[in-house]
Amino acid sequence: MSAAAPSHWLAEIGPIESRAPLEEDLDVDVCIVGAGFTGLWTAYELRRAAPELEIVVLESRYAGFGASGRNGGWVLGELAGSRSHWDRLGGAEAARAMGSAIEDAVGQIEAVIERERIDCGLHRGGTLALACSAPQMRGLRREQAQSLGEPPRLLDAAQAAERVAAAGVRGGLYSPHCARVQPAKLVRALADAVERAGGRLFESTTVSEIEDGVALTPGGRVRAGVVVRATEGYTARMRGLRRALLPMNSAMILTEPLAEAQWSQIGWAGGETVRDGAHRFVYLQRTADGRIAIGGRGVPYRFASRTDREGPVPEQTVGELRARLLSLFPGLAGIGIEAAWHGVLGVSRDWMPAVGLDRARRLAWAGGYVGEGVAAANLAGRTLRDLLLDRDSELTRLPWVRPIELRWPPEPLRYLGAHGIYALYRAADERETRSGRPSALARVADLISGR
Repeated sequence: MSAAAPSHWLAEIGPIESRAPLEEDLDVDVCIVGAGFTGLWTAYELRRAAPELEIVVLESRYAGFGASGRNGGWVLGELAGSRSHWDRLGGAEAARAMGSAIEDAVGQIEAVIERERIDCGLHRGGTLALACSAPQMRGLRREQAQSLGEPPRLLDAAQAAERVAAAGVRGGLYSPHCARVQPAKLVRALADAVERAGGRLFESTTVSEIEDGVALTPGGRVRAGVVVRATEGYTARMRGLRRALLPMNSAMILTEPLAEAQWSQIGWAGGETVRDGAHRFVYLQRTADGRIAIGGRGVPYRFASRTDREGPVPEQTVGELRARLLSLFPGLAGIGIEAAWHGVLGVSRDWMPAVGLDRARRLAWAGGYVGEGVAAANLAGRTLRDLLLDRDSELTRLPWVRPIELRWPPEPLRYLGAHGIYALYRAADERETRSGRPSALARVADLISGR
């Protein structure tokens, strides 16, 4: 992996040359801060719906530098938050509409990939959650009962192992609403599509502050009819927004290509995205070139919401992820690890995403996806499109159209709380593995975190 690239996905593309920075004051219709999936989907959908609008996107590094170029590549038709959470937020009918909308986002993304002829390794194999203990199996049954959209199918041990032959698998949950992509290829191609549609992108342009209808940068001030904050896990860098979204860290490693005999042993012929059923779960994909990418929380949070994770992944984190991989697939002992990287994702205080528009202040926002943002960002972009164009649509009536009202506590409480919660989840996993019974520690962690 190139030392200059923050992920294998970006390194696979090759050298990236940044677009020109902003060097003048501008007056535009819409200014979007952040050229990740949220910002780019919003720009793309707006320009296609209203080509007369002048739209600029400002990015501190280059399109896809953040979470959009580092994630697990899951186009997942699910959202953070259980059905009961969304019921409380908007009622049962609105919760069902939310579930249908996020499932539909998978097909929406597939349609754009086809329309724009994007080569990003798209494969729709669905998603599979594996239980390797009795407590994990109980957890999957609860997930099925609390599913926001179409309930996933509960699998017994034989059915789950037929899809992916993980060690000790007791069952699983399968949903067809997920696809695999190479996320950096998708986000970089989406940036090109925005430009073809008439949007303007300025890279190497750091926005230091967002005021009402104004984005401030070292190279110029952008005044807009609406400024859209699409900064997700990097929101904490903005003046006055340090406690709005918690930047949670996640790390990934990538194996060397597997031999055909190894794939025959594992199965995984359907190319599903896979996660385990632990409280501190790991997530995996079978890549288009025959590797396994596996990710999970290493050091979950850095003091004062720091997001400068461009250096090497700690050896301990690499070792933990590799150990989790081998616990699922012992036959891969000796497999080489060819890349490791990390990034940040945004978490709201209630662990649920939000999209919104304050017309009086000329500000809009989207984020807080809790690591499930590849598909959610597409839905957010289309929701923001309708909000900004004053359309009364099914999307603008979804219950995630709301302000991010709750704030995370100040330091050191934020740091102690985040690390304490993950310590409880770790202890709960260890106790459940030893005892075969559910641990109350996980419930305590859920209550403290607000999940």
